[in-house]
Amino acid sequence: MNLFEKIFNYQLISRLDEYGTLPITAHERSWLKAMLAHPSAEAAFAPETRTKLQSLLEPVETVAFTESLGEKAKSKERHVYHPLLRLLRRILAKNQGIRMTYRTKNGRVNTGHKGLPYKLEYSMVKKEWYLLWYHFRYQAYMSTRLQSIVSVSEEPVDSGEAAEIRERIEATLEARKETAVIEVVRSYNRELSRILYAFSCFEKEVEYLDQTNTYRIRLTFLADDSEYILSKLRFLGKRVRVMEGERLKQRMYESAVKALSRYGIESVDPLF
Repeated sequence: MNLFEKIFNYQLISRLDEYGTLPITAHERSWLKAMLAHPSAEAAFAPETRTKLQSLLEPVETVAFTESLGEKAKSKERHVYHPLLRLLRRILAKNQGIRMTYRTKNGRVNTGHKGLPYKLEYSMVKKEWYLLWYHFRYQAYMSTRLQSIVSVSEEPVDSGEAAEIRERIEATLEARKETAVIEVVRSYNRELSRILYAFSCFEKEVEYLDQTNTYRIRLTFLADDSEYILSKLRFLGKRVRVMEGERLKQRMYESAVKALSRYGIESVDPLF
C-alpha cells in the first residue's frame, strides 16, 4: 500500500468514525451471527438489541464452527460474564436501591433484603463477580458473590440518603487501604512494562531513581487484595523486591522458608 492509499484510508475511517459508523468484514459479520445463536447470547444482550442484530445479519451465512472445530475435555470453567451484570449496572447507573434474595455461606437463604448497591467488582483471585452493597437492616457494608444471588429487583431510595451512605462506604474503604513500594531490580529494567501489567488493576505511581537507575512502584490496594499481590510477586520472582510494606515482606519471607524447607534447608537469612 503506497502513501496516498494510506492517507485516503485514514481519511475515510476518520469520516466514518465521526458519524458513528463501524465497518466490519464479511467474516466478522458471519462470526457475530454465529455468536448470537449461542445460548448465552440471551443473557448477554437485551432482547431488543439481540433481535435488531439478528435482523441486520439475516442475509449473512453462519460459519459452521461445530463442523470445523473440536474441543478437548476440560475442567469446569467460570465464565467472566454473569446474567445479573446488565441489570445491576442499570440500577447503579440510575442511583437506585435493590431488594435482594441471596444465599449465605452456610446455605441459608435470606429473602427480600433491602440495600443500596455501591459497586460491581471482579476478583482476579477467585475469578468471580461480587456486588458491594449497603444492607439497610444490618447497617453494614456487604460483599456478595453474584453466584449467591437468587433474585434482585430495583427499589426506590431517597437520593440524599443514598449520597450519605456512599460517603460512609468510601470513608470505610479509604481506611482499609494499604500501600507498598516495590522496586524493580536494575538488571530487569527492560521488563518494566511486563511488571506494570502484573499490577494493572491497582492504583500505582512509578518513580525513577536517577542515582541508582532503578524504578519503584508504589501500590495502593485494599487489605483483601494482598494475597493476589503476593501471587504476582511470586510470579515475577527475582525481578522485583518489596521495599516498603511489612506485611508483604513477612508473607514473602514465610513463603521462601516453606519452599526451602521442602529441600531440607531449615535456616534462612532474614535478609533473603
